Amino acid sequence: MSNGLKTAEELAALREQRAQEARAAGFAHTLSLDVQYNGAPFAGFARQATGQVKTVQDELEQALSLLYRREVPTVCAGRTDAGVHARGQVISFDLTEEEFASRPLRSLERSMNALVDDAISVAHAQERDLGFSARFDAQWREYHYHICTDSARPALIMPLVWHLGGTELDLAAMNKGAAHLIGEHDFKSFCMAASAVGKPTHRNVMELEVYPEVIMGAPVITVRVVGNAFLHSMVRTIVGTLVEVGRGKREPAWVADVLAACDRKAAGQNAPASGLVFWHVEY
Repeated sequence: MSNGLKTAEELAALREQRAQEARAAGFAHTLSLDVQYNGAPFAGFARQATGQVKTVQDELEQALSLLYRREVPTVCAGRTDAGVHARGQVISFDLTEEEFASRPLRSLERSMNALVDDAISVAHAQERDLGFSARFDAQWREYHYHICTDSARPALIMPLVWHLGGTELDLAAMNKGAAHLIGEHDFKSFCMAASAVGKPTHRNVMELEVYPEVIMGAPVITVRVVGNAFLHSMVRTIVGTLVEVGRGKREPAWVADVLAACDRKAAGQNAPASGLVFWHVEY
């Protein structure tokens, strides 16, 4: 079974194809920006057809359009849902020779931060090979989900966690359950049912672990997952399923049954968006 990752040769061929298309459209440079955001004010990353809601992509593209006086389409490393945060989002876009020369990269960073919503931070503008795609050149993506089980609300990080006040979670059991999901599988049970219709649902989860850590003085439980790509709500459904195991409501082996069912109804709840952070993407 394939691990879902493209070879270096395949990636190079696809990048050259994109480079040729960019040149044909009059572009000479591809840039990327590292982006962080608090997802609470946004209806997700991706622009929506209605244009009546606030999205991260709209904010970024409106800023770019002001700077370069035209529409500047962007590509992101991973779309995030409404309320989901990002520490390591990456976007890419193409510029003409004149546009590239008109603004130094550090100036671009400063201007973007002045124009976008205060819940967004833009850093590390850099030139990439022409044809680079923040989405298609990604080798793997990493998400962290944070859970707080203290009875008292963690006031300083409350918007960034799932607060299960007074709940005890068995981390050893959760890690045993998580082990069933590592590798390439059909994750149809772990995605929004409507989004899976007529689409491939195999994904490769390379790492999945549950461990304690401390954030801003508050003890939290972190679910860390690394994969080549993710389905709609996949990480949040994995977390909700593992929490069922951690609470003792299900045995760790039940996770394998959920996976085999290929039915969203077999899995646990969809954990709240507030606890999820798009952590990192590797190229």
